Amino acid sequence: MFRNINVVARIFERQIRTTPPGTSVHCARRFYENFVPSFTIYDVECPDHSFRKFTDDGQYLISFSRNHQDLIVYRPTWFSFSCKEEDCSGHDLPVKAKKFESFFTQLYCITLSSCNELICKDFFLSMENNQFGLFATSTAQIHDAPANGGAIQGVPFIEKITFHLVRLEDGVILDEKVFHNDFINLTNNMGVFLYDDLLAIVSLRYQTIHVLQIRESGNLVDVRAIGSFCHEDDELFLNSNSQCITISDRSRLHQASGNQVEDGLPNQGNSFLSGIKQRLLSFIFRGIWNEETEQIVRIQCLKKKFYFHFQDYVDLIIWKVQFLDRHHLLIKFGSVDGGVSRNADQHPAFFAVYNMETTEVVAYYQNSADELYFLFEQFCDHFHATSRNSMYMNFISSHSNNIYALEQLRSIKNKAGSFSQFVKKILASLPFSCQSQSPSPYFDQSLFRYDEKLISATDRHRQSTDHPIKFISRRQPHTLKFKIKPGPEVGSMDGRTKRISSFLFHPFLPLALSIQQTLFLQPAVVNIHFRR
Repeated sequence: MFRNINVVARIFERQIRTTPPGTSVHCARRFYENFVPSFTIYDVECPDHSFRKFTDDGQYLISFSRNHQDLIVYRPTWFSFSCKEEDCSGHDLPVKAKKFESFFTQLYCITLSSCNELICKDFFLSMENNQFGLFATSTAQIHDAPANGGAIQGVPFIEKITFHLVRLEDGVILDEKVFHNDFINLTNNMGVFLYDDLLAIVSLRYQTIHVLQIRESGNLVDVRAIGSFCHEDDELFLNSNSQCITISDRSRLHQASGNQVEDGLPNQGNSFLSGIKQRLLSFIFRGIWNEETEQIVRIQCLKKKFYFHFQDYVDLIIWKVQFLDRHHLLIKFGSVDGGVSRNADQHPAFFAVYNMETTEVVAYYQNSADELYFLFEQFCDHFHATSRNSMYMNFISSHSNNIYALEQLRSIKNKAGSFSQFVKKILASLPFSCQSQSPSPYFDQSLFRYDEKLISATDRHRQSTDHPIKFISRRQPHTLKFKIKPGPEVGSMDGRTKRISSFLFHPFLPLALSIQQTLFLQPAVVNIHFRR
């Protein structure tokens, strides 16, 4: 049946036809083909802030001051102006309507940092109901720090990291969580993952996954710490059993291993592997043991696959973590160099699925495993682990829910020279960074086609271009719906200066910000794209 894409025809069709079960939202999103941000105000006059993102419900625009001291929150408001002419659409906008204040109203400005701490401008998480926002401040990063107290050698050192839970409605700081002498990767939320009311924070320096709960009252409550210990009473059990060691046993243990013994408990950094590492090694051992039934063949396989690589397994550290659901974590392991490197794709990595309740590793894969790739290809949405009650985040395009994204993935796979390298490249994105994708319908690949090298739903900076980014209709393959051009309207006069761009799309309004900046701390060029 031919379908007219005219707005009136679509409204009439919506009145007389019933959508297939489970497709009502997708059908409603087709209206965005008619309502696009087709008008641009270039180089708008706005405060010199670092704009972070819109919250997922579109109620707030988060920004930080340039000195990384203050949090400034705005409320998006649609601009309005009066026109005395009959045909207002043909006239230019008034000067007042072209200002930043015409689109956004400042709600409050609060100071988050204290002493020598600065706001981490690349970190922000909003809660499921968008009532709270989580922000972070930290002191300067120190390299070549000594590995004391069980710390991992080669991991940087930050004297103080503070997480602030802020009520977004009025800017009240409800609670704080402080980590001392630690390292947490806050860039693009990499070291922190939020699922419903559960928060996982990865301490790279001390190899601990801190699981916290965010209460409705606005409190951050410790739930468990996974690392040296897995069960809540593991430490108590070890301490109570260590008291049974006699003085002669302690002396013999000291002479045999050379480890320092204090208060009856051997130095854990030298005597024991961490609890999570014990679970991982046990799972790998049992997997290899169960591969063969004959005893002699088993021993040969264990020598070849387990004992030969034993030290490599022991040296693995936790890189990144995400929730798969309320009970299971997807943990990425790798070398120390890969854990602190900006580009960890070249380093070998392993994935483990860990059950927090039973403290068992239930699955283990290399980053080149075909089985994990096929799971990722078919069930990509399960890896995003969005809240069940998140209205907008459940409609982000992926190759498991969108035929066009799947075709694009298979095209990349067909062009790849080596399937193993292709799998490593695709799985390098796992675990996903929390809240790293925009739910805007203009990134829905069933509605629009665009160059993902220049712009995509993923929240990250991209190299800027002087050419506008085109959004083409999927239903009418040669029809240009709208264009997004970052930077000045006439382009940059200095082609030698490296410029980067970021794009902030409202989750449901035809409204977007494009922000172009250079590496020399010059004021950013902010453009507002909207439907006039």
